[in-house]
Amino acid sequence: MTDGTILIADDDAAIRTVLNQALGRAGYDVRTTANAAGLWRWVAQGEGNLVITDVILPDENAFDLLPRIKRLRPDLPVVVMSAQNNILTAITAAERGAYEYLPKPFDLKDLTGIVERALSKTNKGHHIKEPDRDEERLPLIGRSPAMQEIYRVIARLTQADLTVMISGESGTGKELVARALHDYGKRRNGSFVAVNMAAIPKELIESELFGHERGAFTGATGKGVGRFEQAEGGTLFLDEIGDMPLEAQTRLLRVLQQGEYTTVGGRMPIKTDVRIIAATNRDLRQLIQQGLFREDLFYRLNVVPMRLPPLRERKEDITDLVRHFLHKSEKAGLPAKRLDPQAIEKLKSHTWPGNVRELENLVRRLVVLNPDEVISEHAVAAELTQLGRTIPVSDQEDLSLSQMVERYLSTHFAEFGDRLPPAGLYDRILHEVEKPLIAISLAAARGNQIRAAQLLGVNRNTLRKKIRELGVEVIRGLRTH
Repeated sequence: MTDGTILIADDDAAIRTVLNQALGRAGYDVRTTANAAGLWRWVAQGEGNLVITDVILPDENAFDLLPRIKRLRPDLPVVVMSAQNNILTAITAAERGAYEYLPKPFDLKDLTGIVERALSKTNKGHHIKEPDRDEERLPLIGRSPAMQEIYRVIARLTQADLTVMISGESGTGKELVARALHDYGKRRNGSFVAVNMAAIPKELIESELFGHERGAFTGATGKGVGRFEQAEGGTLFLDEIGDMPLEAQTRLLRVLQQGEYTTVGGRMPIKTDVRIIAATNRDLRQLIQQGLFREDLFYRLNVVPMRLPPLRERKEDITDLVRHFLHKSEKAGLPAKRLDPQAIEKLKSHTWPGNVRELENLVRRLVVLNPDEVISEHAVAAELTQLGRTIPVSDQEDLSLSQMVERYLSTHFAEFGDRLPPAGLYDRILHEVEKPLIAISLAAARGNQIRAAQLLGVNRNTLRKKIRELGVEVIRGLRTH
């Protein structure tokens, strides 16, 4: 007999039977009950070496029972099972002192592995103040295995203050994960400051991050407050870290090594207490080989790596995401809509190169442009066809302007093949390319007309005039919500 008695609490008789048989075959002594009262009686009597309990029990919520168990027997590991598979469940389990959170349905091999680990060490739970709970403000949506793993990692990191590197394609929600790490972590009472390296001119990045003294450079007419100072005591999220210039990388490395920095033009080092969370959609190891990213900085940032899966790897989450976006649109004052089952299946057939951001934008369009309360498969198919004719915003963010134009031209003029193009092609190109080119530039600049004008090499006033004449939609603050 394996050394260990396991106490199981679940009101589902089938689950009790399956766990009893599986853990019994593994050599454990197993005792089962259908309620919290029976579980608490065993715990109070000093019985059991490990507890496995469902969250929702007939007489009490396990999250209310957990603190009592931890006060009475702080070294007793508790594994929490739940069919309510969202990030709040995982975080609450960690905050209440659970050893592990296990979403239903689960693999019995995963469970036995958790049991073995839990019984091989003493579990010491930690308790921190709970953040406000609001189910409608869940930062991350999805019940797929890939998202459950993300939830578990976030839950574990609420007890730590480690540097995190988030990788993933554009539109997967990297900033949302960073915000969750802040909002549910030890620094939740401090500021969350986000900086996108790709959106700041390279010559201004050091000043933007570390601040500057008066006269430090042309135009510095006063002292500038940097993002590190703004984030003091809180979290600094460095998005698109792969676009950070080498000079700024050296300064950032010093912060991570010594916990201090100097302003641009300053001499005195300034102590700082900021948690760094970085994110990238680029291959940093490849940038290291190209000499564009410091290897020592990579290892300083990559203490806890997290990869966010693209939407095509978790299509089972599309139903929940669509429901969330429809509800969000309704709260914003738009008409209440729903998608028929065939429409949902049609969405699942798409590859979603723009990931969750692309899906949310499509749902918004469907709500606004379709008069029917129930959105049909035909309406979704029409939108997906239109998406195939454009360049997704997420792809634009990863391409140079010349690559964007090349992709647009190759898509729209491929019908000529090896044949000679018709007369007037030059005027047609000007007519068909000018408007999308401006739109592409604005999207790449995230709606910043000054930066878009720089990308195009035109005067800002000229760009504004073209926007008015051509009726180009200006989309500001592109983000994933």
